[in-house]
Amino acid sequence: MRGAYGGPRVLLRRLREVMADPVAAQERLDRIVVLIAANMVAEVCSVYVLRVDGDLELYATEGLNREAVHRTTMHKGEGLVGLVADEAEPVNLSDAQAHPAFSYKPETGEEIFHSFLGVPILRAGNTLGVLVVQNKSHRTYSDEEIEALQTTAMVIAEMIASGELGGAETGLEPVGRRPAHAGGAALSEGIGLGHVVLHEPRVVVKTFIAEDTEAELKRLDTALAGLRASIDVLLDDGEVARAGEHRDVLEAFRMFANDRGWGRRLHEAVQTGITAEAAVERVQSDTRARMQRQTDPYLRERLHDLDDLANRLLRELTAPGQGMAPVAAELPENAIVVARSMGPAALLDYDRTRLRGLVLEEGSASSHVAIVARALGIAAVGQIENATGLVESGDAIIVDGVSGEVHVRPTQDVERAYVDKVRFRARKQEQYRALRERPSATIDGAEVKLLLNAGLLVDLPHLAETGAHGIGLFRTELQFMVASSMPKTAAQQQLYRAVLDAADGRPVTFRTLDVGGDKILPYMHREPEENPALGWRAIRLGLDRPALLRTQVRALLNAGGGRDLRIMFPMVACVSEIDGARDIVRRELARLVKHGHPAPSSVEVGVMIEVPSLLFQLDEVLERVDFVSVGSNDLMQFLFAVDRGNARVSGRFDPLSPAFLRTLARIADRAKAAGKPVTLCGEIGARPLEALALVGVGYRSLSMSPASIGPVKAALIEADAAELAAFMTPLIARADGKASLRAEIEAFAAKRGLQVAP
Repeated sequence: MRGAYGGPRVLLRRLREVMADPVAAQERLDRIVVLIAANMVAEVCSVYVLRVDGDLELYATEGLNREAVHRTTMHKGEGLVGLVADEAEPVNLSDAQAHPAFSYKPETGEEIFHSFLGVPILRAGNTLGVLVVQNKSHRTYSDEEIEALQTTAMVIAEMIASGELGGAETGLEPVGRRPAHAGGAALSEGIGLGHVVLHEPRVVVKTFIAEDTEAELKRLDTALAGLRASIDVLLDDGEVARAGEHRDVLEAFRMFANDRGWGRRLHEAVQTGITAEAAVERVQSDTRARMQRQTDPYLRERLHDLDDLANRLLRELTAPGQGMAPVAAELPENAIVVARSMGPAALLDYDRTRLRGLVLEEGSASSHVAIVARALGIAAVGQIENATGLVESGDAIIVDGVSGEVHVRPTQDVERAYVDKVRFRARKQEQYRALRERPSATIDGAEVKLLLNAGLLVDLPHLAETGAHGIGLFRTELQFMVASSMPKTAAQQQLYRAVLDAADGRPVTFRTLDVGGDKILPYMHREPEENPALGWRAIRLGLDRPALLRTQVRALLNAGGGRDLRIMFPMVACVSEIDGARDIVRRELARLVKHGHPAPSSVEVGVMIEVPSLLFQLDEVLERVDFVSVGSNDLMQFLFAVDRGNARVSGRFDPLSPAFLRTLARIADRAKAAGKPVTLCGEIGARPLEALALVGVGYRSLSMSPASIGPVKAALIEADAAELAAFMTPLIARADGKASLRAEIEAFAAKRGLQVAP
């Protein structure tokens, strides 16, 4: 049905004029509902805005009782308006009062209206409110009218999201700019206060109503063709063709970009009178609203692909030829990067002097981007659902890498509390720095070496800053993961030499490549595996592809010329693997001497104990190596058969359990009996309480992240190693079926006034 204003196309033109008027937001909203009602010959047009408290508030109306504005509210899911908000889908009824969801609000005077059309006000798939038209007569609104109302809802969504519409009081303001709080997984300790930088910046649509529909259709077709062509070019590129996971993503892009249904929906949206950019925004917002309500993880993963592709199409519309080009975001002074997922190389591309934090929709504490975040000393939190949809570029944000919490657009009270928290942490760090030169020893004289876990050149200054004894674990695979192609021998040698130079005589333990399984190099062919953590990785890959391992060992031996060198092999499961790895070292050392290159003054070879089978081969292992390191993260994962990357089970078992502590004690005892040094590497050694327990079961060397050195040292220098041993030995031997000994160890520390809070 067409109204006095001439139908939906005319409505959009009038709407553009209203938006251009320099009036207050409430007055503009009042004009919009009058305009819609007149155009659609509707007796009622109303706007309901979703508030912070979860209620929908009547913000403007034409046709209902004006006194009900800002007084009438309903819960999300209550009544027909609540149903539209809850389902994020239009509701079109010829007899609204007959619908079971109908809710009567006497103050509005709406009981005389029968027909009802409500559309959700959506932005980035998030519901911000509901736009409604009603008539006394029994009628069904046309598809053309639904489209017009949905387009108008997009404009209103921008008003709400911009914060133009204020609330009556704090806590009742519109949800669009509300403070938001989300909890996830702590990836890197620290607290970051700053402003949001989207890793893949969204294109902000500013023009919604088209001047020339045919011209917009041509622009859309040109952009789609350009996007499809650029994907094809990338897939035909030789390097990408071998890039495994990268290729899979591009194949998904190509599938969606050529999907006829997606193209048809975009064309239909433009034909309603909106711009090509607005069409992309609306189609994707509708898709996101539907798919966010799905529980199937595969469908939710496809939503990420569609989000990314839609944003690339928007970039193609605004900057032809740039749809698939990488985007370099400009960083504010205190930048918090927010992304769906990210590799370590991408994080290192950012200016570290401005970077304060990282928020990811994915990620675990053991992921490589988390390791890099810890190396950079920035707060990081992962597993924040819909993180990129919760924020806008420039939003104020707080990242708590201790508790795993994120606060978006925080209130003044929350911000003040975190400013105080940051100051307190700074004072604690000053106290820890004052301990830098103090020997790391207990009060009864037991030396406990505190070493660093590292993997990049950015880690090296922490040696001097923390006063660490050396580097207990240098993860050599990070150099390979941040490179676009396999690093040459010379590049590897240059890095290893720089590490040894920075260590300045302090010991450095280089772990050979731990890649494969779930840690695939971008340029490495990926073989599908059902259990990648238990698959073809680390030493298994190195022994099956000996050229790769020989090249790395050669680089290490060359870099270590004239110095002490320590090489450690990961994921060893049997002594024959040790024999094979040692044989490669012997042959490469002989080759080095034969060609007249300076050899290391000493070469020590060790293994990581992280596969439980080695627990039953300890004597044979210790006969063959010069030292051992315990990879506590993987050892615990394999011992309890728990995927440490799975949030549902990763916290199920406590490292301070009798079973795990007995396992660690057995390793320490056997190493001591064999006269071989043992170091524990992993998160368990990086926490003061756990470090005390480790000293109690026999460990005198712990390797950890730089930020953990100070808190751990502060606890150890006040402790008595003999007293810890006397307490821990009978405690872990007890057979009372307890799942954790944490409470007992905490009570012991509290009784002696030991600092166990970081």
